[in-house]
Amino acid sequence: MKKIKLISVGAVSALVLSLVAAFIAPANAATDFKGAACALEGSVKTIGGVTYLCSRVNESLVYGEGRKLSGTLNVLCGAQELWCSTMTTAFQKKTGITTKFVRLSAGEGLTRLIASKNNPEFDIWHGGPNDTYIAGRIAGVLDTYKSPNRAMLIPAHQDADGYWTGVYTGALGFCSNTNELKRLGLRAPTSWADLLNSKLKGNIMMAHPGTSGTAYTALYTQVIRLGSENAAIDYMKLLNKNVLSYTRSGAGPTGPLGRGEVAVGLVFSHDCTAAKLLGNPVVVSFPSEGTGYEVGAVGLVKGAKNSLAAKAYIDFALSAEAQNLGPDKAQSFQVLTNSNAKANRNMVNLKKLALVKYDVEAAGTAAAALKKRFDAEVALTSSAK
Repeated sequence: MKKIKLISVGAVSALVLSLVAAFIAPANAATDFKGAACALEGSVKTIGGVTYLCSRVNESLVYGEGRKLSGTLNVLCGAQELWCSTMTTAFQKKTGITTKFVRLSAGEGLTRLIASKNNPEFDIWHGGPNDTYIAGRIAGVLDTYKSPNRAMLIPAHQDADGYWTGVYTGALGFCSNTNELKRLGLRAPTSWADLLNSKLKGNIMMAHPGTSGTAYTALYTQVIRLGSENAAIDYMKLLNKNVLSYTRSGAGPTGPLGRGEVAVGLVFSHDCTAAKLLGNPVVVSFPSEGTGYEVGAVGLVKGAKNSLAAKAYIDFALSAEAQNLGPDKAQSFQVLTNSNAKANRNMVNLKKLALVKYDVEAAGTAAAALKKRFDAEVALTSSAK
């Protein structure tokens, strides 16, 4: 009996020692969790100062190689201010890395990246249409990174080489002030031709394609539906007669729309939905001939000073946890790309819309020259109205 009792005491002592070792080990060994089982695919977790990504390997969920992050992460953000703040704050809280952002519309962001190409001031570009990222690839300001979380996205939402990966999608639409429409005796527009109605002279607002990804999507949508750049510019010349002014940001028209300064704005529909939920008298409609759409992206800046943290940020941005922050915390109702992200009743049903066959590669390649044409042949003639 004494022998059995001694064995039992020894077993208990060994168990206690193993438990103590388990708690101490993570603090002393940065790679202890590599290969360890995890529960939620795509999730990013920081343990003992080391950041891990939970990925599916041979049908099992395990943590990958840990990253010991340090320094500051600088994000160029192309979505709305609240969305940018929500995403960067969440990443900082999760990893402990100081994360800062500058909010610029897509066209402005690309110009800033090109200007600092030889001494990059940003590590990550997050938000804004992927055709601008293609223009960025052509300009040599983006690098490649293929996050394991790309496995949770469909091929159409990711660049094959890894220059960009989609985090959301959105459809271009018409946002109308119902009070102004009533005053003008009009219904919400349901075709591109409706925007040319003379009753809308001085009552339409949109962003400038040179600064805004939203507006460039609108411009290139005309190329696709009308068959050529010349036809697109001709349409934009006619539309220009009704445009009161061009804003810098794609969502910029929603403010004047809410105040009744114009009747119709050309924006991504989720921005109009957000304005409506804030109590503005606006309604969303779509052109029956077909509308353009975006895949909002995230990409690694070439020459990033903190590429290790930047890659962890991309992993996080592609996770369902991060994407759900848009509708849950930031009043952003884009359709999310991660297959495990939640749907929200305020998101547009893309399957119910007539969408043009938006050639994102062609759009990105044509961007620089087409924006110059818009400036010279359309926007600069506004003062002559």
